[in-house]
Amino acid sequence: MASVNEARMPLLDHLRELRKRVLRSAIAVLVAFGGGWYFYDSIIVTLAKPVCDLEAAQQSGAASCGALYISGVLGPLDLQIKVALLTGIIVSAPFWLYQLWAFIAPALHRKERRTSVLFVASATPFFAMGATLGYLILPVAIKALFGFTPNSISNLVRFDDYLDFVLRLILFVGLAFELPIFLLTFNLIGFLRGKTILKPWRIWIFTIFFFVAALSPTADPLSMVLLSGPLILFYFMAGLIAVVVDRRRDKKADSVETGSSAIGAPTSIKE
Repeated sequence: MASVNEARMPLLDHLRELRKRVLRSAIAVLVAFGGGWYFYDSIIVTLAKPVCDLEAAQQSGAASCGALYISGVLGPLDLQIKVALLTGIIVSAPFWLYQLWAFIAPALHRKERRTSVLFVASATPFFAMGATLGYLILPVAIKALFGFTPNSISNLVRFDDYLDFVLRLILFVGLAFELPIFLLTFNLIGFLRGKTILKPWRIWIFTIFFFVAALSPTADPLSMVLLSGPLILFYFMAGLIAVVVDRRRDKKADSVETGSSAIGAPTSIKE
């Protein structure tokens, strides 16, 4: 482990390091933004599937697609920029997560740095799992919300409003799936014990349901259950893994303490 003097950095050096990491992350997002701009049509077709078959409408030359529409002179351009930017942030997530870790790592011990690498390696697939789940429950949510439309009334949806709804749902579920990663990371660095995580399990379950109901763009019970169920399962899995880690850590600490405290009997010295 580096000494205390080596670990200290002047404020200006910290700002320069932060600027370097932010600049690299911005470049990665910008490069991925270009990919999102290039594949804009494919992304739009995928996002619009729960409401209409945009690809079939484009091939048939239809003037409209379901209830979606775009208004304003700058509407199409704003929509493409928004889609490309979100794509850039999601696709470049492994890189800017690594930059975040690289900025924090100099202040951590060697073991904590390895734990941070594990966090970065696990955060990306868990975010992808959550985003995928958010997209999969999207048709259920839209069908439930459209069901509140009164009979004989058309429900026309601006595509940018629909996109905000879709992105909010996908991002919310993706970030929510980071919960077990944060809990396990705090446990591995010794900040939280497994019993501390599992003891208030009733409060955790209530909190998960509360935040899903408050922050999720959908309010139907089926979508809430589909969102809350995996989070509760991951919470208990993280707590149980943390308990196993604590037992191994305590057992190792007890063996080290016992071995160091054992003092052999004095031997006589013959002159």
